[in-house]
Parts: sequence; structure tokens; C-alpha cells
Amino acid sequence: MPEEVVLLLVRDGGRTYLDCTVGYSGHAEKILEASGSNSRLIGIDRDEMAIAASREKLARFGDRVLLFHGHFVDLKQHLTLSGISQVDGILFDLGVSSPQLEEPARGFSFQGDGPLDMRMDQSMSGTAAELVNRWPEAQLADTIFQFGEERFSRRIASAIVRARQRYPFTTTKELVSVIEGAVPANYRHGRLHCATRTFQALRIAVNHELDCLEPALRDAVDVLSPGGRLCVISFHSLEDRIVKHTLRTLSSTDDPKLLVLTKKPQVPSREESGRNPRSRSAKLRAAQRVSKEDCL
Repeated sequence: MPEEVVLLLVRDGGRTYLDCTVGYSGHAEKILEASGSNSRLIGIDRDEMAIAASREKLARFGDRVLLFHGHFVDLKQHLTLSGISQVDGILFDLGVSSPQLEEPARGFSFQGDGPLDMRMDQSMSGTAAELVNRWPEAQLADTIFQFGEERFSRRIASAIVRARQRYPFTTTKELVSVIEGAVPANYRHGRLHCATRTFQALRIAVNHELDCLEPALRDAVDVLSPGGRLCVISFHSLEDRIVKHTLRTLSSTDDPKLLVLTKKPQVPSREESGRNPRSRSAKLRAAQRVSKEDCL
């Protein structure tokens, strides 16, 4: 949703923006183009490959861009290193990028065969293979149910534990095969691939995605200048629930920090969904930092 993000974030030139999930710089490039030659952008991403690709793609903007390999939960530290205390616009795009999904060696997708990895930051320990090979059955089942909202979570967890007694899981194909054998036949041929929810749950668990989201959003609001705007794009209900709750909480106190701009989340246009089917589940929420004068 690059056009929607630009319309919400960019209002005039000479501003400073923070892209907390810069990825392969699709949004960052649009923001820099729309905001004029006096604007700056700080980008953060956990994926070193994405940072390298963005550094090359955004090189034409020169010193208007500063990129960090790191986690958005540490956004305050990254801004301190940049010599910046406040920014005028912040973006979180919480989805997995297409290059990550399309590279079998990353292990995010069930559609190819590669190492069962799923780490966004490959410098960190703790792969999906380690999780499925070591966690107790109950912990696996709870994770698949809570993070994947998978109704056959207990059957899948039980099948994983039985299979790993024969051989340790190392590849995505091995895990998909066990999931397919664990669920009813009609579930294997539904609209959604039967491994989708389990892979989502494992990815969230490996990367601690939900644990970090609310604290990072609160820190983001702290560093927004008065009138500055925050945009968050989420891709599943668990993320969106946290975003909605956090924005609502920060806008409904006696001393509110935010004005929510999107009473209901914006969704991709039909044209964008047609061009990019992966965008169909995206939800965009936005809010604006209020000043003390706004509350009087």
C-alpha cells in the first residue's frame, strides 16, 4: 500500500522519517521521492540481505538515507546513534517480504524445499527446526493454535513429535509432509494450504514477533514530533489486534498522545490486490501525535 502510506505520512518537505521495517525499500523509496530533497529517512531491518539490497537501491539519495541492521524494538537506540531525537513520520510494515518468501534457503515458505529456518535475522540463534525438534508436544500445539489459529493444532503437534522420533526435521518439505498426513483429507485440499497456519505460527515464534510489537509502538509514539504520524501495516489478526489496542489505549487516556486517523483499517485497492495477491490480507492503521495544545 505505498500510495496510501505516502498520502498519510508525507505532507510537506524537510521532514525526517523512520521506516522500522525497511525491507527491500519499496515504501522508503516512495517516501523519499515524495518528501523532497530536504527530507531524511532512517531505515531499520532485521534482515541483513534486505539492508544490503536497500543500501544499493537507495544509494541515489545519498546522505538523506541512513540504514541500520537491527530490530525495531531498539528504535530509540538507533535514533540516538543517528543523532536524532524526534521524527515526523514512522512506518511499520509487519509482513514477510516477497524475496524472503521466494528464497527457499530462508525456509519461510511451504511451497518450495529448503532448510527449516525462518529467522528474519540470520545472525541470531533459534531456527524453526530447533523449535519443532525440541519443544514438548503441548508447547508446540499451543503455539500452533495461538499464533496460527490452527484448529488441528493438537493433531499436527502429535504428528510432529512422532515423526521426530524417527528422524530430526531439517527441511520445509519434511514438515509439510507430516502436516499433510496429520489433517483430514478434505482439509488438505481447501482454499488455504493446510500448512499455512502452522508455518505462520512457527515464524512468529522463531522471531518473537508479537512480543516486541506493543513496546515498539509505544516507543515510536514517544519519538514522534507533535503532528507527526504513525502508519502500521499488519497482515494477520493477531498483529492487527495489538496495533488496534495500542493505538486506542494511547488515544483514549485523560492525557492522550495520539489521534487515531483510521477508525477502520484501510485495505488494498482491488487493483493492488490483483497485481499482488499477497497484499490482500493487509490492514493499514494510522494515528497522529497530538500536542498539549491540541488537548486543551
